[in-house]
Amino acid sequence: MNPTPIHTREDRPWGWYEVIGETPGSKIKRIHVLPGHKLSLQKHRQREEHWVVTMGTARVVIGESERDMGTGQHCQIAKNEVHRLENRTREALEIVEVQIGDYLGEDDITRLADSYGRA
Repeated sequence: MNPTPIHTREDRPWGWYEVIGETPGSKIKRIHVLPGHKLSLQKHRQREEHWVVTMGTARVVIGESERDMGTGQHCQIAKNEVHRLENRTREALEIVEVQIGDYLGEDDITRLADSYGRA
């Protein structure tokens, strides 16, 4: 089944994301992180994620591991794995995120730490 184009952009304090396709059991997002910003330290109970850096340099935290990833590099985040995406540079960061799971709603986020005061 081909992804249904959605192209809905959601602004966030750290930048924005855009849903660029969705099928039953998968969702594809383009995520733009502003320079010096980061997403919350979080985990998901019902989905795994795959990230591919398409522009810039990402600082990626997965579990106890922390590393920088450049354009073309990728990683996988398992269900219930603590993770964070961060842009420590002065340039924009973009990744493509592929979510896989039975439930892909935004309310499947458990935030463990957040720079913007979100619960």
